[in-house]
Amino acid sequence: MLDPKVRETIQQGYRQFLKTRDLSPRLGQKQMIAAVANALTNTDPDKRVAVVEAGTGTGKTVGYLIAALPIARALKKTVVVATGTIALQEQLIHKDLPELLEACGWDHSCALVKGRGRYACNLKMEQCLDAIKSKDAGLFLFEDEVAFNPNQHTEGLYREMSDALAEGIWDGDRDSWETRIQDVEWRALTIDRRQCTGRRCRFVNQCAFFNARNELEESECIVANHDLVMADLALGGGAILPPPEDCIYIFDEGHRLGDTAIRHFGAECRVNNSITFLERLQKQIKGQGPLFEKDSALTEQLPRIEKEAGQIAELLSFAYPLLQQSLESADYPEDGRYRYAHGDVGAGIRDIAKQIAHKTSGWLGRLEVLVDTLNDALGDKQYPVPIPDIEMFYQQAGSWQSRAEQLLALWDRLHRELKQGEMPTACWLRLDDSGGNIDISVNASPIQAAELLSDRLWGSCYAAVLTSATLKALGNFETLKRETGVPDFANFMSVAGAFNYGEAAVIRVPSDAVEGNSVDAHSRYIVDNFPGLVEKRCGTLVLFSSKRQMEQVFDELDKDLQKEIIMQGQFSNREMVRLHKERIDQGRTSVLMGLASFAEGVDLPGDYCKHVVIAKLPFAVPDDPLHEALSEWVEDRGGNSFFDISLPIASLRLIQACGRLLRTETDTGAVTILDKRLITKRYGGQLLNALPPFRREIG
Repeated sequence: MLDPKVRETIQQGYRQFLKTRDLSPRLGQKQMIAAVANALTNTDPDKRVAVVEAGTGTGKTVGYLIAALPIARALKKTVVVATGTIALQEQLIHKDLPELLEACGWDHSCALVKGRGRYACNLKMEQCLDAIKSKDAGLFLFEDEVAFNPNQHTEGLYREMSDALAEGIWDGDRDSWETRIQDVEWRALTIDRRQCTGRRCRFVNQCAFFNARNELEESECIVANHDLVMADLALGGGAILPPPEDCIYIFDEGHRLGDTAIRHFGAECRVNNSITFLERLQKQIKGQGPLFEKDSALTEQLPRIEKEAGQIAELLSFAYPLLQQSLESADYPEDGRYRYAHGDVGAGIRDIAKQIAHKTSGWLGRLEVLVDTLNDALGDKQYPVPIPDIEMFYQQAGSWQSRAEQLLALWDRLHRELKQGEMPTACWLRLDDSGGNIDISVNASPIQAAELLSDRLWGSCYAAVLTSATLKALGNFETLKRETGVPDFANFMSVAGAFNYGEAAVIRVPSDAVEGNSVDAHSRYIVDNFPGLVEKRCGTLVLFSSKRQMEQVFDELDKDLQKEIIMQGQFSNREMVRLHKERIDQGRTSVLMGLASFAEGVDLPGDYCKHVVIAKLPFAVPDDPLHEALSEWVEDRGGNSFFDISLPIASLRLIQACGRLLRTETDTGAVTILDKRLITKRYGGQLLNALPPFRREIG
């Protein structure tokens, strides 16, 4: 039940917001405010989940914040807004939230939270600069075992960053540094949670990461991303963010939540790479031994850690030929990938996996003791080893612990036999020849996030809101429920959009179009008709499902036409959009050619996009191991994988792609789909009817 005082705060805040911004109320936005408010104040704890599909132009950010902020304050809960990207986090914290609070006259405290890897570590910065000063080779080893020797440019960058930190003109956040930082440069300056000494660190008071975390304790609204929320939930909740029971989660771009959870809870091990890591570790232990010889407890631990690392490496070397045999005995694709049917890796691999998991579990325990010992040493002023040496070894031991956890996560899953009726884990191998070294990557992943999210999120949080412009597939929320485990009793709503689709745009399927699964004929059709698809002196967005087809089409186009095209892969996505807008601003013709990442999240209002061309229906890649495993499971249970999985996913992707056209209420244009299956196949009508109500010119 919504408290009358809170209701008045929401209503007055909304009126003030509209008045200050000189806006008129939008039906969809008002519907969303009501839906969110009703869900968050439901007296039944099981029903405090709202799922709101709100199309582009609804103003959904205002819709959920106007309702959630006053309610959370009254309930003494924290609002956690999770987005799909860093860019949207930045927009929320630096633009949307300040503007909303100022317009409403509210004083809610807000904070931005990012993962540890987005912040520079002061201690690592000092270590890098010390290495540069001493000219001590300057080698830094990262998790992927790639050696990095900083050049003159990188040395200058580190000095500039260090000075900026010391002078307080930079906060240590990678995203706030003015120029682009290469990944290999940045990795040398960051650590993971296992390598961080926390409150023991000499730089804890200057630490950008801890300074950002300190703001959370006093914040009523925290802006995070999906990955960080998943990381917190994986740790049991309350490790990074407030405990779930004290949180009102709002998942913006909620259609990404299932995929994010699956990716986060997956596990991987490159076998030869892991063997190399363990062999290197044994040498590193020998190198540390003399430094810590006066600590009898530690010198007793190190040989055992060294010995067990060798035993795990030996077990991995036994596993390699078994995995290789799986690859060689199968008719696997050209990319060298092989998936185990039903997640069953076979008795031989299960047996060796059990041994690796058992040995790694015990070894991980020893590493935890080592890290605790070094942590105690950092606080012992009488310890007979210089602090910098302890710090270096602590970071090294922390990295070993992280790798041990990754090893255990993978091999522990592989040795478990599937129980009757249980959803299988997708298990697959991939031949990896990057860097010139042949390796086998072993992967295990849940095929759906529903069970994980039901247990860790929906069943543990105070309340939650899931919202996006595209949540329904084929006109219903069933696919979303299956992928994310959103309970049936949640409040589901699709609110009125802000656009008059029938007047603003038309959707076309040419009568002479070719079916997208006729690969060569379809590509030929696109090449022949491409010039007529380009809007002159404004923007055209052409979306492909296949990189190979996109590049083939581009290569066969006239050279003069190629000059008007910016193709994905030529530049970063951000730079592509910048160049495209620059051309349009100059009154020139510009065509963006891209893949799935350009089918959502790209904002091209007005003349920047007058025509969206969709090459073919965006069905999932048939040999994707997760898609294969899920399809197999659905078929085993008597379902139809095409109609239950492939078609709904294609519907969602098609809606997202069409959503690139109209971004403001004054936008106009056309969507052209060059795939005749929309006309010739029975499911074509289902896909068309699920799209926004554009005017139609079909066939």
